[in-house]
Amino acid sequence: MKQSFKKLIPLFILISIVLTACATTAQAPAETTDPITITDAVGREVTLTEPADSVVAIGPGALRLYVYAGNLDYIVGVEQMETGNVSGKPYMLANPQLAELPIIGQGGPNNAPDAEAILTVAPDVIFSTYATDPATADELQKQTGIPVIALSYGGFGITSIFGETIQNSLSIIGQTIADPTQADQTIALLQSAHDDLMARTTDIAQETKPTVYIGGLGSRGAHGIESTQGQYALLDVINAINVVDETEQAGSIMIDKEKLLEWNPDFIFIDQGGFASVQEDQQKNPEFYQALAAIQNGNVYSQLPYNYYSTNLDTAIADAYYLGKTIYPDAFADIDPIEKADEIYTAFLGTPVYQQMAENFGGFGPIEFE
Repeated sequence: MKQSFKKLIPLFILISIVLTACATTAQAPAETTDPITITDAVGREVTLTEPADSVVAIGPGALRLYVYAGNLDYIVGVEQMETGNVSGKPYMLANPQLAELPIIGQGGPNNAPDAEAILTVAPDVIFSTYATDPATADELQKQTGIPVIALSYGGFGITSIFGETIQNSLSIIGQTIADPTQADQTIALLQSAHDDLMARTTDIAQETKPTVYIGGLGSRGAHGIESTQGQYALLDVINAINVVDETEQAGSIMIDKEKLLEWNPDFIFIDQGGFASVQEDQQKNPEFYQALAAIQNGNVYSQLPYNYYSTNLDTAIADAYYLGKTIYPDAFADIDPIEKADEIYTAFLGTPVYQQMAENFGGFGPIEFE
């Protein structure tokens, strides 16, 4: 009996060691992640207990910014506005799987966020461009109990494509998911494109520059040749002479067609989003169009529409290179606009989509009126 008890002592000791180790392990504190505090685009401080790995992006251009900067596997729902006809959205052309995600509301610039629909997918974070002031963001956060982080494209003109506000919004996305890699790459792309376009054109003598007009620009819908912009970003970034700047107005303008005859620019570019309206008007008023020197000289060209549920930065930059190549061929002698467009799309989206955009709208090239 004593011998048997002695044999059991090592077993008791082993069990005791194991139980002690288990108890120690159970009492050890779990590994924690430090909270993340984000200052969003409207100046709110939003604190997350840990990085987000499930997100939604709502409002004009919010999903696009996320695609440029974040991990697509984290997206758990999209607005109805992001499905259906995505012809003018390169980020959706490049990622058609996003349209198959659960619907989290109607979307669109005139519709409020759908808190109830968002709750069905229970994201860690809501990125929103609807929120243009702290109170709006706070209200949605209160309705859902989910942190809301406001994003923004910023001001007008060059800043709406290359500005600090956009770059900050991209950076915010990277901070929120604790992975700034893609955001930093996109910010570098924006800065590089801006600097290159400026550098190619900044020393061109003003007196040698042709005059330029952009027509058919969208503004809450498609419009004809009268629809244009002052302080137009794509002309400003290549230091071109925009005849509309004579008006000293910034942003969307509807001009009198007689004013276009008065300006009689050397080059006319038609945004393909409004080309059908321009073409219809030309067929009704051929004499007006034939009176324009740009049409007489074969200097009318197309550009891809880049405003579609806010700004497609990739298409805008591709357009800028095409405008530069057309207006200043020597300064852009090394640029093939189609190759450059696909280089830009690939850098932003991971895949070239110029051909799809060209099939949807018509590609870069001259426009001939009958």
